[in-house]
Formats: sequence, C-alpha cells, structure tokens
Amino acid sequence: MKKLFLIATALVLFIACQNKPQRYFEESAEIETVKAGIKAYEAQDWTKWKANFADTAKIFHNTNKGATPNEMMTGMTQMLSNFSSYGFSKKGGVSEMVIDKDGKTWVNYWNNWNGTSKITEKKLVIPVHLTIEFIEGKIVQEYAYYDTAGINKVIASEIAAQMETETEVSEE
Repeated sequence: MKKLFLIATALVLFIACQNKPQRYFEESAEIETVKAGIKAYEAQDWTKWKANFADTAKIFHNTNKGATPNEMMTGMTQMLSNFSSYGFSKKGGVSEMVIDKDGKTWVNYWNNWNGTSKITEKKLVIPVHLTIEFIEGKIVQEYAYYDTAGINKVIASEIAAQMETETEVSEE
C-alpha cells in the first residue's frame, strides 16, 4: 500500500511538472513585428516603424529616460544622416520571445549594427541588444543597449571633415 501511494504521488508530481506553460519561443507574431520594425528602420520608413508602437510607448536607448516614438525617430534620423549606409547584419542575429513570471511578453534581439560614414567612409560594427515588451501585439516599452562611442567619434569626424571642406571652398 505504501509503495502504491508513493508511486501515485510520484506520478502526480511528474504529470504536474509536465504541464508548465511554454515560456520561451523562437517564433512568434511579436518576433515578426520586431523584424518588420528593423526592416522599416533600415529603409527609413518611419510610418511603418511607428505603427508597431502603442500610443503610450516609451523607448529607452542607453538611458533611464523614456522617449516617445516620435522623439526617438527624430534622434535616429539626425544620427543616421551622417551615414551613407547602415543596417543590421543579415546573418547571426538572434531573436527570442519570453513570457516572464508575471505573464509579460518580451522579445529579445541581438545583432550587429553596421554603418559607413558619408564623408570619411569609416565603417562601424556595433553589437546591439534590444529588449521589447508587447501588450496586445503592440510595443509598449523598448530598451536598447549599445556602445555609442564609435558613433560619436564618426559624427565628430564627419563634422570636422565637413568644416575642413567648407574652409577650403571659402578660401578659393
């Protein structure tokens, strides 16, 4: 009788452990939304890019102060104006969706951002990590982490090269 009770208890525990909901996904509608947003960003199709965000969305790129999608778009277009080409690597990127212990849906994205400056033609490769929260298919929070030192250096070089060119033209 004791063995039967132990076997039944073990069987119940085994079955209970097998019924955990899936929390990690390699494919999901949210992952496809992130990929579509990256394509829109690369094409500077800001209408499509902004369509992925909820009206109240906040974006945090290397900061604790959230920006609206419109504010982030303005900053990105200013920064990108210094590059003749840019985008994420086509190979090697990783995406996953996670449902955390509180039931929140997050997509994580890791990849390398590549850019070529307009004037100096300096090439940059910067690892990027995005963590994006979704509610009802819309982005409500986006966190991005990347080293801005290379971007800042390129922009400074672009400004210096432009000033040098303008000085040469005005001397002629």
